[in-house]
Amino acid sequence: MNVLPENKPTILLVDDDAALRGLLQTFFASRGLPLLTLPGAEGITEFVAVKRPSVIVMDLMMPVIDGLSALRQLRADGDATPIIMLTARAEAVDRVIGLELGADDYIGKPFLPQELLARIFALWRRHQHVPDSGRLSARGHRFGRFELDVDNRTLRENGEALRISSSEYGLLSVLVHHPMETLSRARLLALWHGAYVELTERGIDVPIFRLRRLIEDDPAAPKVIQTIRGIGYMFVPPPIDTPSPTRK
Repeated sequence: MNVLPENKPTILLVDDDAALRGLLQTFFASRGLPLLTLPGAEGITEFVAVKRPSVIVMDLMMPVIDGLSALRQLRADGDATPIIMLTARAEAVDRVIGLELGADDYIGKPFLPQELLARIFALWRRHQHVPDSGRLSARGHRFGRFELDVDNRTLRENGEALRISSSEYGLLSVLVHHPMETLSRARLLALWHGAYVELTERGIDVPIFRLRRLIEDDPAAPKVIQTIRGIGYMFVPPPIDTPSPTRK
């Protein structure tokens, strides 16, 4: 049973499935949660600017304007509202692209409304408690002295491009879009490569080590990509514009 706080998020559901919209409206209404709905993504930037939802839940596959295009449009306009994408579990490539464009989480169809509600509250609380540790702009995501440049798929340190592989970029993109969240190795792999990737959970450790060499002041004592013993990792973004220290 979900225990709801007094301060409740306003949720926007964007999905062309009328039956799903009706089901979720009934479910959220029974829990006293405001749910706004749109049958498509046309005019979504104007709608979001007026209604200011706390969390957006958006289907990936929609006619006229698909979920990825709508996501790209929102982020290009500088809107950083947390977004959960609804997707078929086999659409691994679209998941990675969506994360790179600025999606915060994915949930595969079919799903239980209770699971969606739990994801919404986890995402909402996370964004409430990390008000300025990282910022999404039209170009990408900033943390500390770094910027993940979405347009050019590069990582910059104090404005200077660093050498980073496409694979490392994809993993870092997953991490920066899930700040202060404990991510198991299995979940990291699913977000990075899709649910059906043929890698062992330990296959994430070497790429994490390489990222630490890029962004940590001391990779042997990581503060940004922290190890959560027995579970996985947590991305802890430093304040923006932290001065560059002397590397050890």
